[in-house]
Amino acid sequence: MPPPAPAPPAFLQLAGHPLRWRLLGELARSDRMVSELTGLVGEPQNLVSYHLAKLKAARLVQARRSSADRRDTYYGLDLGRVGRELAAAGGALHPGLALGPADQAPDRAPDQDGPPARVLFLCTGNSARSQMAEALVRARSGGAVQAFSAGSHPKPLHPHAVRVMAEAHGLDLAGQVSKSLDVFAGQDFDWVISLCDRVREVCPQFPGGPEVIHWSLANPATGEADAVTYPLFQATAAALETRIGYLLAAIADRPSAAPRRAP
Repeated sequence: MPPPAPAPPAFLQLAGHPLRWRLLGELARSDRMVSELTGLVGEPQNLVSYHLAKLKAARLVQARRSSADRRDTYYGLDLGRVGRELAAAGGALHPGLALGPADQAPDRAPDQDGPPARVLFLCTGNSARSQMAEALVRARSGGAVQAFSAGSHPKPLHPHAVRVMAEAHGLDLAGQVSKSLDVFAGQDFDWVISLCDRVREVCPQFPGGPEVIHWSLANPATGEADAVTYPLFQATAAALETRIGYLLAAIADRPSAAPRRAP
């Protein structure tokens, strides 16, 4: 008698459900609330919530209370974990199908021969998250992406943002200044990415049909002692580094477009 066939990896059994796969796809693009996901997948809220709970229990999806309205919850895909699970699933079928490296974002930058993509990062104060994201994209893309940042209520650059980017990434933010959303009114961008739940609700429309996505990241500047807040800045920088790696891979796969209109 032949040996019994091994069961598919748990990840494939979980993610292979059509609705769960659709939810993973939507969350790979942008963090979403349940009410948004129900509209995108065309299924009732109780069914969407049920499958989100399954994905969350498997740690493929993370949930965070909105800083704009604590009654709302944002769901986001753990891209790193999904990458590791996909790599393991391929390797379980055949060693030659193992994907890698699975424990980090893909190291792929957009083609520098085409027109540079334009990305705008937004948060409330433009003092930490969006500034760090801007610096990381500029450094990692090697000039193939033009990165900018702004805030709905600009505040001075936070010293912890300067420190963590220098220590963890060797990047100097000291010369960057906070800017208002108004500075970029009427400009064209390929991607507009909100990093703050509050600014997402007041984000204006930009011309040219940019890809508008949301990364729900907690504000590390909580006003507490440095010993408490600096580790939050370190965690935020690490989260941004992971997301930006996948963002650059997505930009690299996007067909070249006509140059966007700058000031």
